[in-house]
Amino acid sequence: MEIQLNHLHTFSSSHPKQPPYATYPHHRTTTVKVHSVSGNAQKLIQSGTVVAILPKEAVAAIDDGGYKLLDIRPEWEREKSRVKGSMHVPLFVQDMDNGPITLLKKWVHFGYIGLWTGQYFTMINPDFVDQVEKMVPDKSTKLLVACGEGLRSMMATSKLHKNGYINLGWLAGGFNRAIDGDFPEVEGPEKLQYATIGGVSYYFLKLLLLLQAVGKNN
Repeated sequence: MEIQLNHLHTFSSSHPKQPPYATYPHHRTTTVKVHSVSGNAQKLIQSGTVVAILPKEAVAAIDDGGYKLLDIRPEWEREKSRVKGSMHVPLFVQDMDNGPITLLKKWVHFGYIGLWTGQYFTMINPDFVDQVEKMVPDKSTKLLVACGEGLRSMMATSKLHKNGYINLGWLAGGFNRAIDGDFPEVEGPEKLQYATIGGVSYYFLKLLLLLQAVGKNN
């Protein structure tokens, strides 16, 4: 599914004293692809109620627009790579239920998904909103919500908006859409755009990068 974003503002780090982000006059339209999205989250973004911000404009949104970056990825993705100083509350956590039905689901998940992507069998964090409220009690705070590919952060913005947060931004396309330099202060052993990749797919990626490097050297 493609989402056309008509409320995407352009930040410029060369104008640090410009008015707050919501009043910036520069607009442009872009298209972000997501695999699926809830109707409510899509409406919030397309209406501009939740502001869509591209990764290359995120630093300006944080430095000039006053946004705080909220990383909602699970812990194992964040351990690989994270933006220094970002807040973290996972929307999904590992499902630790070891009942027979859940174990069967985990086995199927591993065979079809986990083996290739390295993703754990997860469940929605039941305390997500409560944990955000403890970290950010002022619901007028500007929060730029981010994940790996943009889908989970869309879900998170919908939950936060429903619970009273009124100044929400969405990292359009997620960290996967970022390129080197979009976030100058990154911690962890991997690049932000690769942190979601795991399992067998990760080794294919490493092989591809190695072959590309060899090709350039030759």
